[in-house]
Amino acid sequence: MKYRKLGNSGLKVSEISLGSWMTYGGYVEDDKSVKSIEQAYDLGVNFFDTANVYERGEAELVMGKALSAYSRDSYVLATKVFWPMGDGPNDRGLSRKHVIEQCHASLKRLNTDYVDLYYCHRFDPETPLEETLRALDDLVTQGKVLYVGVSEWTAAQMVEALSIADKYLLDRIIVNQPVYNMLNRYIEKEVIPTGMSKGISQVVFSPLAQGILTGKYRAGASVPTDSRAASKSWGDDKLTESTLAKVEQLIKISDELDIKVSQLALAWILRQPNVASALVGASRPEQVTENCAASGIVLSEDVLNSIESILQG
Repeated sequence: MKYRKLGNSGLKVSEISLGSWMTYGGYVEDDKSVKSIEQAYDLGVNFFDTANVYERGEAELVMGKALSAYSRDSYVLATKVFWPMGDGPNDRGLSRKHVIEQCHASLKRLNTDYVDLYYCHRFDPETPLEETLRALDDLVTQGKVLYVGVSEWTAAQMVEALSIADKYLLDRIIVNQPVYNMLNRYIEKEVIPTGMSKGISQVVFSPLAQGILTGKYRAGASVPTDSRAASKSWGDDKLTESTLAKVEQLIKISDELDIKVSQLALAWILRQPNVASALVGASRPEQVTENCAASGIVLSEDVLNSIESILQG
């Protein structure tokens, strides 16, 4: 496993990190979740991601229980705040009240004294940015949070946050968590350039486009009965003829390189120096093993050009 610095900090995280969205505490059985976490740790993954809203705290409980088997200083733990955790008017957003209360609730569920990274899960237009940043800075001062990040913020929102933090000497955000994969590249235009210039890394989620870039779904073939697409309607607009045709071409490249197409997709993401880590999900340990093998794969310029031709086609 290779490691990269997280933003303009001294913290190093594994190029492949393990998340718990749509899995732990939900449709994946707890024992499989724990085994996936154990496998990741054994393969050198030191970066684990969850959020309070994932199954309303259940994912944090599973993650905390599994990681309790390891020395706390041996891994980097991230969770998030923003989405509703109740029906009350203050049970959501980035107000000082919600940020502080949810941090305490997450720490309790995770059974830890601190989280290494605390994300603002989305931007909150209803709360003054200074209020949110001061609340986060207080949590850092108290030692309950070590680093601060955001998720799916625009370049302009991150720049504004840095400006306020610098003006009032508050803790600066060092990471953004956006969606990024071969089929969704919106961050290349503004977010990555801003991150490069301002010391904000990207920790990207959905790097395999929710399974589309694993080769699980093939052109002309039926959707696997044990896949997410078989039980949910999300695949109706994603598994298009054009997309599946691109995947077939990508599979040819991966076969020539003697790697999995999922590993090709992850290595392609990690070509970006501003990406600190690709956040993967796993419903079984074998998926973790396959994904972790992508760390350290360097794609040649010719391969990258071939991939670009496919994606632009």
